Amino acid sequence: MVTDAASAASPRLVFRGIMWVSGRLLAAERILVAGLMALLTGLILLNVVTRYTRIPLYWIDEAAVYSVVFLTFVGASAMTRLRMDFAVTMLTERFSERWVGVAKVISTFIVLLFGLFLIWMCVLWLDPVGIARAGFDARKFSSETFNFIYTERTQTLNWPLWMLYMIMPFFAVCMTIHSVANLLEELGLVPREQHANFLQSNLEGIN
Repeated sequence: MVTDAASAASPRLVFRGIMWVSGRLLAAERILVAGLMALLTGLILLNVVTRYTRIPLYWIDEAAVYSVVFLTFVGASAMTRLRMDFAVTMLTERFSERWVGVAKVISTFIVLLFGLFLIWMCVLWLDPVGIARAGFDARKFSSETFNFIYTERTQTLNWPLWMLYMIMPFFAVCMTIHSVANLLEELGLVPREQHANFLQSNLEGIN
């Protein structure tokens, strides 16, 4: 009897852990989105001022581009958890309530598979095992694998590109965790959470 209770409590503990991690990620993404929007606005204003005063800073354009890229991926991850991603309802709006639920489970599972596939692609792309075998020597790694990700730098900021590319595995992992949380809710394994405070408004899911 005790064993049955423990085995039943174990999955619930795992589910609560996943929901907790997803919630903390969403809170962090909210801060990141606000910070990136403020940074992007500041860069644009600075660009206008420096060009008007005929003292242009050429690195601002590149910094603004990367700010938009980071904002896009962080926002897309948050939208996954908030269920604000795009959905075509021409078919599902003709379904019964039961089959609408089935369709939501299937679509959420597809998003989860995409997240897992993206993680796998990031591992192949960044090749952490390969760079470790090369002693974290970027030149040796690129000469052996013809993967120049760790030797390339940005044009004006002169930053290592691999640092900026890390937004991809970050997005993949966050989206995967959010997808698992959404799937648990769709399956009725955990109570559905509300996220009305994310944008200080009452958000309703699109799909």
